[in-house]
Amino acid sequence: VQLQASGGGLVQAGGFLRLSCAASGRNMRRYIMGWFRQVQGKEREFVAAVSWGDGSTFYSDSVKGRFTISEDKPKNTVYLQMNSLQPEDTAVYYCAATVINGTRYDYWGQGTLVTVSS
Repeated sequence: VQLQASGGGLVQAGGFLRLSCAASGRNMRRYIMGWFRQVQGKEREFVAAVSWGDGSTFYSDSVKGRFTISEDKPKNTVYLQMNSLQPEDTAVYYCAATVINGTRYDYWGQGTLVTVSS
């Protein structure tokens, strides 16, 4: 599985961005797609995930109600719509994939930088 993330940028507090993660691979319905973020010097943090098989979604408490993860199966693309962005959302965002019932995310895309100015 190969993942290509895009859509990062600079936005003012209260603004929005949409990140995209294009996936290439077979049998993508076997996977859960996730978004993570990392601030330099800190551990990578889970943001959201979607099960490609049944569409179940999962969110961290810090983004619940502001971020929405979705999938476009024909395009093999997962989106992260980020609304009401705050400076603390500033980070490098990564998309990742794990097989359903897997124990870790085995596939990672390159990061895309999101900067939220106050």
